[in-house]
Amino acid sequence: MTGNSIIRLRNIDVFQQKHLVLSDVNLHIDKGDFVWLIGQTGSGKSSLLKIIYGDLNISNGEGYACGYELKNIKSKDIPFLRRKLGIVFQDFQLLTDRSVEKNLQFVMRATGWTDKKLIENRAIDVLDKVGLRSKLKKMPHELSGGEQQRVVIARALLNDPEIILADEPTGNLDPDTSEEIVLLLKQISQSGTAVLIATHDYHIIRTFPSRIIKCDNGKVLEDVKIA
Repeated sequence: MTGNSIIRLRNIDVFQQKHLVLSDVNLHIDKGDFVWLIGQTGSGKSSLLKIIYGDLNISNGEGYACGYELKNIKSKDIPFLRRKLGIVFQDFQLLTDRSVEKNLQFVMRATGWTDKKLIENRAIDVLDKVGLRSKLKKMPHELSGGEQQRVVIARALLNDPEIILADEPTGNLDPDTSEEIVLLLKQISQSGTAVLIATHDYHIIRTFPSRIIKCDNGKVLEDVKIA
């Protein structure tokens, strides 16, 4: 692996239960890369993400993510791998019974933060990065969909990840808000955190042209062009 390599998959097969989803996958993502992941529903996009964050096992080939070897990763190491990954889903998965600040603090405590002052400061810091410092004390239901997704991105940034994996992050948002969210993720990539976005939204890909990976007919195609 090169020093800048964050994700490197070589000749791996991806199974869901015993069903072969993707075969002979080769993929590399380096520090600061901004990459689109496309493909029809059921083409294996989510399975590919699950391989990267240790939710599916690799039976053959080689896989590395954030310094961890994926093929033989021990279950006790998976939480540490996931601290180096920020994960953003389509459904925001915020805890609805507590404020934005408390949502972020909950995740920090769950991932080993103990110093109260550091926890408070980090929550403010990541909300600053996504332009939501003023919403610290708000409850999730008081925020718009776009603001909730910004909180999710702030949550993904808490442990200073090497890469953010975003699975349909604009799926529940209107076009203008979608563009704002992708612009934010693009800016995050420019500061050195790689970003991989799985999406169906070709309009947003055309608006923010970048490298494209495609899951198609059981294969992963790198550096695809779309019309």
